[in-house]
Amino acid sequence: MKKFLMAAGAGTLAGVIVTTQIAAPLMAQETKRNTNVYEQLDLFGDIFERIRAQYVEDVDEGDLIEAAINGMLTSLDPHSSYLPPEDAEDMQVQTRGEFGGLGIEVTQEEGFVKVVSPIDGTPAFNAGVESGDYITHVDGESVLGLNLDEAVDMMRGPVGSEIVITLVREGEAEPFDLSIIRDTIKVTAVRARTEQKSVVLRVSSFSDQTYDNLEEGLAEEIEKAGGIDKINGIVIDLRNNPGGLLNQAIKVSDAFLEKGEIVSTRGRDPQDGERFNATPGDLAQGKPIVVLINGGSASASEIVAGALQDHHRAVVVGTRSFGKGSVQTVMPLRGDGAMRLTTSRYYTPSGRSIQALGVSPDILVAQPRRKPESEEEEKSTPPLLRSEADLRGSLDNDSLTEDEIQHIKETRERAEESAKLREEDYQLAYAIDILKGLTTLNGAE
Repeated sequence: MKKFLMAAGAGTLAGVIVTTQIAAPLMAQETKRNTNVYEQLDLFGDIFERIRAQYVEDVDEGDLIEAAINGMLTSLDPHSSYLPPEDAEDMQVQTRGEFGGLGIEVTQEEGFVKVVSPIDGTPAFNAGVESGDYITHVDGESVLGLNLDEAVDMMRGPVGSEIVITLVREGEAEPFDLSIIRDTIKVTAVRARTEQKSVVLRVSSFSDQTYDNLEEGLAEEIEKAGGIDKINGIVIDLRNNPGGLLNQAIKVSDAFLEKGEIVSTRGRDPQDGERFNATPGDLAQGKPIVVLINGGSASASEIVAGALQDHHRAVVVGTRSFGKGSVQTVMPLRGDGAMRLTTSRYYTPSGRSIQALGVSPDILVAQPRRKPESEEEEKSTPPLLRSEADLRGSLDNDSLTEDEIQHIKETRERAEESAKLREEDYQLAYAIDILKGLTTLNGAE
């Protein structure tokens, strides 16, 4: 017993000695680090005073400080920034689903403003702004060299006023101008409709309204169809959805999952990580799901697509998503301003990060670009297709009942509807065809 205690004591003593030997250099490094920080802050103060005293024109000290704060945050990543009081208030309004402006979600890339996506039904959407466009000028003034908030400020203005933005678009040889009239943007987060026995849920943003809109819209379409058995599946359309609130992405994913992880977040400190799991209940009651994504599907959209894909609950169709795999926390500051700071990365249930990579669709389907009207008008009329029934004196089919004839007629009408939808929205038509195929495989009509 005595030997054991001695050995323990010697071990403790040795531990103290080693700890002291390691701690001394660490303390010296920390002291040196703090000294460097204070020296840098002194340098900042010197520069601030020189600018205030010797710059060619009078400057507003408040503007200088705000610019320094914003510069510090924007140097971290494209999504961290300082929000002055008016911008902080605007952001709160946006998450409630109503705000003023053009109706585009933007980010910054290589000094230019890049369109993540236009929002459905907004002035920018109606004017033809597309995901992936670069905004180089606003009313003739270059945005190169401005931070994102400054560029966004240039695009703001009174409702009803005109703005001209210059766009660079892939596939276009030259930049071109678009004239847009600013308007109040009222975003309906989810629009529901039925196409050929498939319920289409068009989710345009993740605001406070999203889950409630989705639940209500899906229930209405199922009721109109005559029950869940009357629909063959659901299309969740996340194309050009720039994201929004994390909790809404979790709720939308949970709506179609019975169990399992939805998303996890990991920050600098492993203890700050969070894991969000699904709860029992599936609004689709097991019906097949297709998720549509494209390059304008970002952040919260990618959480939903990734969760449903990893759990094999949905087939993901379209093109690779935007690739924003980080989470921003908005922190209130003194003076009613706020700081938007990237605090963690998020990971799909399989543990993959989509940061800069995006969600890859299970089935890659690109949306064909619309051809100019002049080209469409020049198209020759397609040849008239003829069948046996069109021939003069052809025999009637006497083996069909009236019900069978009616069924064939309805099948032809659905085929014509499919062809029309394929012209209007090829990706959506493809998604609906997948649901038809899955329904056929399951033995349903």
